[in-house]
Amino acid sequence: MANGQWYPPEWPARIRALASGELTPATPRRAATVMLLRDEPGGTGLRVHMLRRRASMAFAGGAYAYPGGGVDPRDEGPVRWAGPSPASWGERLGVSPAEAQAVVCAAVRETFEEAGVLLAGPGPDSVVADTTGETWAADRAALEAHELSFADFLDRRGLVLRSDLLGAWARWITPEFEPRRYDTWFFAAVLPAGQVTVETSGEADRTEWARPADAAARYDRGELLMMPPTIATLRALLPYASVEEALAGAAEQDLTPVVAEAELRGEEVVLTWPGHEEFTKHVPTGPRIPRQGGQS
Repeated sequence: MANGQWYPPEWPARIRALASGELTPATPRRAATVMLLRDEPGGTGLRVHMLRRRASMAFAGGAYAYPGGGVDPRDEGPVRWAGPSPASWGERLGVSPAEAQAVVCAAVRETFEEAGVLLAGPGPDSVVADTTGETWAADRAALEAHELSFADFLDRRGLVLRSDLLGAWARWITPEFEPRRYDTWFFAAVLPAGQVTVETSGEADRTEWARPADAAARYDRGELLMMPPTIATLRALLPYASVEEALAGAAEQDLTPVVAEAELRGEEVVLTWPGHEEFTKHVPTGPRIPRQGGQS
């Protein structure tokens, strides 16, 4: 029985083209995504917030994922900040302080845009207790439409970004044969007290708070479609019995970038994700992708 691994039908031809040297990889765009966590009542485990991307989305339509998205160039500008500094985050993420700031800003901004959850507060020891209402919705829409920068949003609200509420978890880079590529850092964060997630967003048609074990089992049965990074990070949550344990475990997570490799072996192309054998694919050699003008 097939599992729910996201595997677009056009990939085999693109994989063969990459292996033969006919395809030039696109430069990945920096991005961030956040696994929002909350404890089960009674201390019986944790749940993670997941959303289903609309089927009309050009990238991973219909797949379950976490809130996230690309870095806005304005995320590198001055921003009201509390918690570990951009320099400290740069050491953890393996990038410059400016790049680290942009990635962390993207994580917080995209979580607010897509889930309605804001990891920010009036001061370094506080967090917004309620982000419901028309004015918050208007700000989310303005951010999503790029009409408002995240720094200006924080200034107007008198808030500081709480970088201490995030724990870096993983880093995955979209395969070289995919036309839309992202260099994505995964983070974990607890749902702030008093805040609630929105039911849907512009990019999602369904959301749910899932038990990691249940969601992984549904993926294994082919009931949930997920990209390799999503199911891999979901499985990485399985050992943790509480949000506190998971956030403490974030400091031990390996941030070595994971990127798929395609290798031509005899009559097939073997697609692997180093360190994640479950995603290995064997693609028979066959027709190449058409060149421009219809020539092959």
